[in-house]
Formats: sequence, structure tokens, C-alpha cells
Amino acid sequence: MTGPLHGLRVIELAGTAPAAFAGTLLGDLGADVVRVDRPGRPAVAADPLGRNRRRVTADLKDPAGLATLVSLAETADVVIDGFRPGVTERLGAGPEELHKLNPRLVYARVTAWGQDGPWAARAGHDITFLALSGALLDPDTADPATPPPYYPGSFVGGATFLVVGILSALWERAISDRGQVVDASAVEGTAVLAGLSRRWRETPGVHTVTAAPFYRTYRCADGGWVAVGAIEDALYARLLENLDLDPATLPGRDDLAAWPALEARLAAAFRTRDRDEWAKIFADTDAGVVPVLDLDEAARHPQALARGTFTSVAGVSQPTAVPRFSRTPPALPTPIHDTAGDSFTWKS
Repeated sequence: MTGPLHGLRVIELAGTAPAAFAGTLLGDLGADVVRVDRPGRPAVAADPLGRNRRRVTADLKDPAGLATLVSLAETADVVIDGFRPGVTERLGAGPEELHKLNPRLVYARVTAWGQDGPWAARAGHDITFLALSGALLDPDTADPATPPPYYPGSFVGGATFLVVGILSALWERAISDRGQVVDASAVEGTAVLAGLSRRWRETPGVHTVTAAPFYRTYRCADGGWVAVGAIEDALYARLLENLDLDPATLPGRDDLAAWPALEARLAAAFRTRDRDEWAKIFADTDAGVVPVLDLDEAARHPQALARGTFTSVAGVSQPTAVPRFSRTPPALPTPIHDTAGDSFTWKS
């Protein structure tokens, strides 16, 4: 047995990144994931959204291709459908059709806006999910924030919540012996993230930390950056000590009107040394200061090396599966590989 989801049979209908990311998360944890892809589309061995799965090509608009999908679904546990609402129904492979063949099937759908409502058929991208969910406005400035580069709306709000829904439906199936449809929407998952974090920020007595000079990045002498997260009093005291700054000469930390002046003093201090010099100074000091690394540097960091956080897949560095399990650790990621639909068998 490799991974806690060993034996779980998952079909991923190739198409969108959130669906692919959900398949990767399940495959990382040991599920037998097969991607049903359209003919002619190449498989990229080093694609992190294609690892830990097999691939079958099938034209779902052709009766033979549809028959391949139906054959797989008869004994599958999960179907991941990332198409817009109504697409698989028009193909004859929607949840109603597949549940007639396999009543225990969990049919998991992830879309931009959900399966119904006036926007259900619209296209969407991460910036639109962030905007419509309330996550894009910076509450400190009331201005739109710059969207982060790792697609939290699609991958977290959409795919991660979809996986939570899949696992929840599988748990319920163990009781009822029946499958069901999981309807995940990227904008709704993003709204949960934004709403809960915003509520935390508005709790009385909690700093609005994202505007604070002790919670931001600073440029160093060599052009590199360090990140500072010295929220707690003890961390802030160590921050000033290692920067050789006397608290008596600085504006009060809780004086929001003086934050620009405090930020200027901290910025000037960090500009006196290179990034790696600061990394060494703060390495053994719990002050909430770390270097800002690129992906290659992150893979070489001592903490990552000690934990085996990264591995090589088809010659490209990729993160390993998370979280960790004491009895059923997942295997290291493997590249996507093709298999013939007419000879496909699920792993035992």
C-alpha cells in the first residue's frame, strides 16, 4: 500500500487547471487517477498538474470514446468534471447517466461560478474570482490588491474545496452506500477564504497586520529581499535588537499614524546588508525574519532538505505530497504516462 488513498479509483476529465490540481492532490495521496484526455493533446512529463496519474485518450463526442469513459466509470469511485455546466450532459456522460451505471459514484464538479445561477455559464479566471468574492480589495487601503501568482481562487477556492467535498462524499457513502454530486465553485471557495480571514482581522484587539511595517518585505543592499513577520512583542524586540535599532528612538509600534516613519527606519536598516547576510544574522534568532527565496533556492533550504519537501520529476524540481502520514506515506511523484483505453485496468 502506498498512500492513504490507495485503492481509490478516480477519473479526471481533462480540461481545466482546478480539475487537474484536484486530480494531482488525490494522486499524490495514493489514489489511482486516470485522466481522460482528447486525442492529439500531448502529455508533458514534467507537468506538476499531470503527475501521479495515467492517461487514456478518448474523443467523448465519438461513441467509441464515450464508451471508454463509461467503461471506466462503471467501477470508478470518483469522476472529476471541470467543464462548464451542461457539457457532460450533452455528451451523455453527466451524473444522471453515470449514476444509473454506478450508483456509488461520487461525481465531483468544479466550475467558476457553480452549476446554476445567472453566471453559471460564464468564463472566469483567478482575478475575477478574487474580485467577485470580496478577496481582491485590500481592507487597509480600499484599493484592489495585486493578485498573487499562485492562483488561490482556482487552486484553493476551487480545487482544494472540491477535494474536501470528494472526501466528505466518500465518507457519507460508507454509511449510505450511495454516491452523489459535489458542486464546487471557485468563487464560493474564495469567498470562504476571504470572509473568514477578514472576520479575523476585524476582531477587536487584533492588529491589521498587512499594513504594518513589521509585516512586509524589505529590499537589501544586493537587491535581494527579506520577509518580516514580527507581530508578537518578543519577535519585534528581537527584530530591533538584530537590526541594532534602539526602541527609544523609534515611533511607537502601536501608533498607526507613525507606521510610515517606522517603515522608513526599518527599510534603511535592511538596506545596509545583503540578503544572505541578514539570513545568517537572523538564522538562529526567532524574530520572524527570513530571506525571500526563489523556487530553486527553496528546494535547497535546510528545512526543505531535512523534510524532503522537494523531489525531481522528469528532471524538474517539484514539491512532494503533503500532508505526511505515519503509516501510509505516499510515494514520490511520477510523471504522467499513457495507457491504452481498450486494455486499461484499475490498479489493485
